[in-house]
Parts: sequence; structure tokens; C-alpha cells
Amino acid sequence: MKLFLFSLFLLIASPFSFAQAQASANFTLKDTAGIKHQLSNYKGKWVMVNYWATWCPPCLEEVPDLVNLYDHHKNKDLMVIGVVFDYSNIKEVETYVDDMLMSYPIVLGDDTVTRQIGVADVLPTTFIYNPKGELVKIKRGLITKQYVEGLMDAKKP
Repeated sequence: MKLFLFSLFLLIASPFSFAQAQASANFTLKDTAGIKHQLSNYKGKWVMVNYWATWCPPCLEEVPDLVNLYDHHKNKDLMVIGVVFDYSNIKEVETYVDDMLMSYPIVLGDDTVTRQIGVADVLPTTFIYNPKGELVKIKRGLITKQYVEGLMDAKKP
């Protein structure tokens, strides 16, 4: 509990304090493998952009559900893109991604990302776009597979 409260304090007090989200109509992000991900290329699929950090306990907790979502839906109706913020170096991120078996693409977060996607108040925060490419939800805090699949089912035409 102390670690969580300390992490929350650091997040609030840090210069990387997140403000209200300002999402753009399209974005282009380059992942750590050098692959570009453009929102418009995923028309017909739900797209989740998940902001996280290696030191964030709720981020750690939600990874298995995100991996499960991505692995079960990637070839059908959902794309997951993780954006890591507040990391020391790329090796730290790579080790974390390998340890957590994160199969979805990972983007190194910076000002270019936040200008395109938006900023957030807390970590984790997930920006959810519908199959038309419209931002339909900004989920602050832990996200679960059940929550996302429920949202997808509720918004089906």
C-alpha cells in the first residue's frame, strides 16, 4: 500500500503530471520494433492505446488481461498498443516486456505521442477507439478483459 501511495504521489507531483486528454482524429506511432501503427489502418477494429509505466502496480496487474485480449482478438476485431512512460532506459522496458510476456506492440512514450493521443491524469490510462476510429472511452486506472469485451459487445451495431 505504501508503494502504491508513494507512486501516486510521484505521479501527481512529477513534471509529467497528466492533464485532460485531447485526442486527435488519427495518430501514427512507431513501436520498439520499428513498425508504424496508424489509427486509420485499423478501421473495422477496436483500438486500445494503453499508457503505463514499469513502476506502476496497477499497470503490472492489468498486463495479463491486455495480453489475453490482444492474443484472442488481434486477427479479428481488436488492436492493443502499449505506450510506456517514465522509464529509465530501453533495456528496462525490454526486460519488463519480456518478463511480462507482452505480445502486443510497445511504443516509447514522449511528447509526440501525447500530442497525438492525449495526456492522462493517472497511470494506467487507456484510450479506446471504436471500429470507425472514434475515441469512445478514456478509462483511467486498471482495465480488465471483461470491461473491454463488455464495451465492445455493448457498442456493436
